[in-house]
Amino acid sequence: MRYIRPLSIEDAVGQLAGSAGTAAILAGGSDLLVRMKGGFAEPELIVDIKAIDGLSEIRETAEGFSIGAAVPCAVLGENTALRKAWPGVVEAAKLIGSKQVQGRCTIVGNLCNASPAADGVPGLLILDAEVELRSVAATRHLPLQDFILGNRRTALLPGEMVTAIRVPKPSGTSAFVKLGARRYLVISIAMVAARLVVQDGLVRQAAVAAGSCSVVAKRLAGVEAALHGLP
Repeated sequence: MRYIRPLSIEDAVGQLAGSAGTAAILAGGSDLLVRMKGGFAEPELIVDIKAIDGLSEIRETAEGFSIGAAVPCAVLGENTALRKAWPGVVEAAKLIGSKQVQGRCTIVGNLCNASPAADGVPGLLILDAEVELRSVAATRHLPLQDFILGNRRTALLPGEMVTAIRVPKPSGTSAFVKLGARRYLVISIAMVAARLVVQDGLVRQAAVAAGSCSVVAKRLAGVEAALHGLP
């Protein structure tokens, strides 16, 4: 097993492209290290991305927000602009593991884990979030709904890594709720995120997504249509 700590995205994807065996990205390590300890993962190469400039930042742009792949979940709640724009994303991040885990785990890692019960997914689906992927050959942007393919299955190609999540500018307000066997430190039985745009007292736009109810979290088009026009 080899461990590297690149200082640039170019170096990281170059190492991934040149790896002869299984490679794994290390950001928070809250999933990877547990799987390695349990014997469920044995990567030939571990690429620690925490030292890469820009990947630990939340950047506000004209289009919205860019959340770097190494941003811990706890940091999302500390960003005033993001918390005001999309409270549902922050609410979901606060329910991923314990306070200690939130200081390490990343929202990008939560997506790449591709668990049906990943708390971060529904809140980003309703925002039409995009995943930014980098390789030696190209940079591409993929809608989140097309990125997660199944349980622990994503659209990542060999030699590719996720560098950021791109979230558009605010439109309406959002919220997130989950049901579990207890209120804290629990895998979700079901969870729902919703975003509503209300004008003149009526719902003009609705986005609703549910997780833990199917192999992948999904937008609920029927519910969205039913909400349209309601007071």
